[in-house]
Amino acid sequence: MRYTILMHYPEMAASGELDEAALAEGMAAFAKYARDLHAAGVLRSAEVLQPSSATTTLRVTEAGPQIQDGPFADTKEQLGGTVVIDVPDLDAALDWAKQAPSAAWGPVEVRPTATYVVDGEWVSAP
Repeated sequence: MRYTILMHYPEMAASGELDEAALAEGMAAFAKYARDLHAAGVLRSAEVLQPSSATTTLRVTEAGPQIQDGPFADTKEQLGGTVVIDVPDLDAALDWAKQAPSAAWGPVEVRPTATYVVDGEWVSAP
């Protein structure tokens, strides 16, 4: 079963809310998490997103497409990254989600996959 782990956490200001040591520690934690997922054979993809200020949100309305700079949601935590894993069940997905370094900073959402693309074609998840 495929699950996407959506990591939400407060964004750090470009002015440097984290010192070099804290930044290095966070990067090392995410590197270890990726290595552990890969070594377990469950990692399908992982991405850390740019800050929400780089977001452009598109909504299609009756009047046509509307484009908004920035994220649509106005919250303290923003979606910061995603990890797609293939594990036997929700319990296994939750075990991996608990290990996400970002779990210490904000909510981690675990959502089962409905469909995904293989060789350019959409397939239903089992």
